[in-house]
Amino acid sequence: MLSVLRVHLPSDIPIVGCELTPYVLLRRPDKTVTTDDVPESAPIDAHFLRYKWYRIQSDRKVAVCSVHPSEQATLQCLGCVKAKIPVAKSYHCSPKCFSDAWQHHRVLHDRAASAVNENGNEEEELFGRFNSSGSGVINAGLSGSASSPSLINGAAPLYPAAVAQRSGGETWFEVGRSKTYTPTADDIGHVLKFECVVVDAETKLPVGHPSTLLTSRVIPAPSPSPRRLIPVNGAEVMGHLDSDGRLSSSGTFTVLSYNILSDVYATSETYSYCPSWALSWPYRRQNLLREIVGYRADIVCLQEVQNDHYEEFFAPELDKHGYQALYKRKTNEVYNGNTHTIDGCATFFRRDRFSHVKKYEVEFNKAAQSLTDAILPTTQKKNALNRLVKDNVALIVVLEAKFSNQGADNPGKRQLLCVANTHVNVHQDLKDVKLWQVHTLLKGLEKIAASADIPMLVCGDFNSVPGSAPHALLAMGKVDAVHPELAVDPLAILRPYSKLTHQLPLVSAYSSFARMGVGLGMEQQRRRMDPTTNEPLFTHCTRDFIGTLDYIFYTADSLTVESLLELLDEESLRKDTALPSPEWSSDHTALLAEFRCKPRPRR
Repeated sequence: MLSVLRVHLPSDIPIVGCELTPYVLLRRPDKTVTTDDVPESAPIDAHFLRYKWYRIQSDRKVAVCSVHPSEQATLQCLGCVKAKIPVAKSYHCSPKCFSDAWQHHRVLHDRAASAVNENGNEEEELFGRFNSSGSGVINAGLSGSASSPSLINGAAPLYPAAVAQRSGGETWFEVGRSKTYTPTADDIGHVLKFECVVVDAETKLPVGHPSTLLTSRVIPAPSPSPRRLIPVNGAEVMGHLDSDGRLSSSGTFTVLSYNILSDVYATSETYSYCPSWALSWPYRRQNLLREIVGYRADIVCLQEVQNDHYEEFFAPELDKHGYQALYKRKTNEVYNGNTHTIDGCATFFRRDRFSHVKKYEVEFNKAAQSLTDAILPTTQKKNALNRLVKDNVALIVVLEAKFSNQGADNPGKRQLLCVANTHVNVHQDLKDVKLWQVHTLLKGLEKIAASADIPMLVCGDFNSVPGSAPHALLAMGKVDAVHPELAVDPLAILRPYSKLTHQLPLVSAYSSFARMGVGLGMEQQRRRMDPTTNEPLFTHCTRDFIGTLDYIFYTADSLTVESLLELLDEESLRKDTALPSPEWSSDHTALLAEFRCKPRPRR
């Protein structure tokens, strides 16, 4: 007969909005062991499995710490209550916790005060408006009010009126009837109970005792402080958000670039400072989606997107928000793992703002093969390819805008846009390979530019700090012949150095912060910039490395920067915390810029 051997929950802490999927080990009638589900529609030997989830609700109300969400709160900041800051952010587990977090916490107070405009209305901030209705708010009652009957977890309404059991000051509410369950805000502070039992298919009665497990208390999904769009012209207004939360300036569009940290790299060994539950993919994917959707960018360039995560999660989820998706997986000549977990570059664009015209795929492995065939003798090819073949790729997309700023005197003129999305090789001892990859990409873009009058964006994780040879090539159009990184060229692929040029008028979008005037938030952003390179102090922040690796470059003859997403600093990242963290689910930070196409002269 079918029997349950073990039930186990991989994630140690349940988080609002993150699906829970228990591990259920079964023994079939033939004595084989499996983890496959046995639903009522496909019974085995006239038996199937029935699942139930319960919320265990104590008569004692519980709040959780906003800094250490696995700890119970013991004090509340009354300043947050008066400022109408989401109540979940007001709780702390100890006086020391509150004291240590004060530098970050007071930013919430300052923002709440500055977010009230002259009419007394609270300003809606990018990303913050999206989160404000999310899972980070603890119900004032914490005792669990009834939820909307339209919300479903499995086959049953979330919180039916029927009470399953009451014992010793605890009440069990049935909240789900499927194997998986996604905690909601009403579950915060409560323990969940999972129940699995074998059922006779004919009588529909349980056979034997149910197997159960209890979770830790459900915690709210941490929500970081909102990041605002800062106009580079020094205007005092932070931009007007339309009904969809996007900037409604006529003729402008926004572009997001973000390395989201592939799950295969997000290990506890590498990021030992991050709680294991915050590293788990079920948590990180929801947190990343919340962040990405919250920015409401017209074009989204993501790096380190696993093949399976693109197909099963990001493409379908972002489709729901109006995005069309394009993807280029890394080649797998070097990678020897599961092909489904190879990462790549994904570009999304809003269907109501752009249409797809053409797609180009750049495989640096193929370029390496062509290079070695052309310049190296056969005896040297193997060693050369071992150095050059690193599986990196770039995805180039040509889009046509469905909006225009050309004016009535130039009607019907197509507004095209070329967007390159890449992830350059990471190894620091392969500086020649990094530079060669960037040069190869730029030469490809030059060919596109020669065939059409088209604005260009070059986005991605270049794994190159400001002032490096790849950054110099991108930003200055050339590499100085005495640049120290040119000394690393064992294959002589960079020579003559005079060829390391391009004609694209590329400028780093975030360098606009260094050129902008005086205004709200300007000085604060300048303090987060490196004055010697005019780039952010960091876009990547771990215990081992803090620096800038990510950029958005644009062609300055055809595009202008209107506004930029404010930069993070150490104060925005909790004290003694690096990335990823419970608040930010990647070791990189997102970059976002708003652009306007320059009117083209009439011909």
